[in-house]
Amino acid sequence: MLTYAIRRLVLSVPTLLFISFAIFMLLQLAPGDPMAQVPLTVPPEVKEKMRQALGLGEAPLVQYWKWLVQMFWIEPQVLWDHWFGTSFSEGKLRVISWQTRSPVMDIVIQRIPQTLWVVGLSYIVGVLIALPIGIYSAYRQYSLFDQSGTFITMIGFSIPPFFTGPLLIVIFSVQLGWFPSIYDTTLVVDSWAAFKVQLQQMIMPVMVLALQTTAQLSRYMRASMLDNLNQDYVRTARAKGLSEAVVVMVHVLRNSMIPVVTVIALGVPAIFGGAIITENVFKVNGIGQLLITALFANDLPMVMTLTFIFAFLIVLFNLIADILYGVLDPRIRYD
Repeated sequence: MLTYAIRRLVLSVPTLLFISFAIFMLLQLAPGDPMAQVPLTVPPEVKEKMRQALGLGEAPLVQYWKWLVQMFWIEPQVLWDHWFGTSFSEGKLRVISWQTRSPVMDIVIQRIPQTLWVVGLSYIVGVLIALPIGIYSAYRQYSLFDQSGTFITMIGFSIPPFFTGPLLIVIFSVQLGWFPSIYDTTLVVDSWAAFKVQLQQMIMPVMVLALQTTAQLSRYMRASMLDNLNQDYVRTARAKGLSEAVVVMVHVLRNSMIPVVTVIALGVPAIFGGAIITENVFKVNGIGQLLITALFANDLPMVMTLTFIFAFLIVLFNLIADILYGVLDPRIRYD
């Protein structure tokens, strides 16, 4: 297993390089000029110097190489300096946002906690709700609980976040006044009252994202459980006198989790992408809203960095899913 993990890690390096190059070349084809927002009173020679400072006057391959050096060599040095108080990155050029004229990773790190609060919690809640629903729906196939769960999950899977988000705002914020419609990112949780406000403003965006996660995972969990409940090893376990709880929750569940692990692992980067709409609906100042703002401002370094982070998450959680296969099923061996 260790050999397989190392081999996959080595293989992921050229994969990420190819993805980053493809993203960079596609962004180079995007229309627009980042210097369009510069006031008309700025002289042309000053504009030209600003363009050169932003790297716009160089060839695309040169810009890509500089981005690689800054992203994978200078930024880790900045992180090392922050942790240990050294000065390896002092005076070195970092990836600069065209919109804010500040380092891209500094902005991303500022926004990540807001996204993790909402997206991370919603995914955990969605998984914890979806797995029991899928297990019980399969065990009680065609029961009232199964049919009700199928109906609700189909609705949750069909309705997009840009509809459920405003709908919850109208019901719970406008009509009932229970929760705030706008997420206050400046809130400092330093007391019980502030913690209560934080929970109140998180409920609706978490509900929107968790609804889709629950709908998707519960259907996968149900289908996987149904495939294993009628297998020969289940009848053998029951014939040995094992209790129904042990048969279902140990033998059947462990084998059923193998395909579900893929959905859960790959759903992590997908939920970050889906949070783009939800963060804009509830004004959550996270990386999803940051990506939308960067797209509208034609901020290519910011868009490049954020899309590469999403690609990195996909590759990483693919590797995690493959490793978990061997943990859940001893018959799977990679070495």
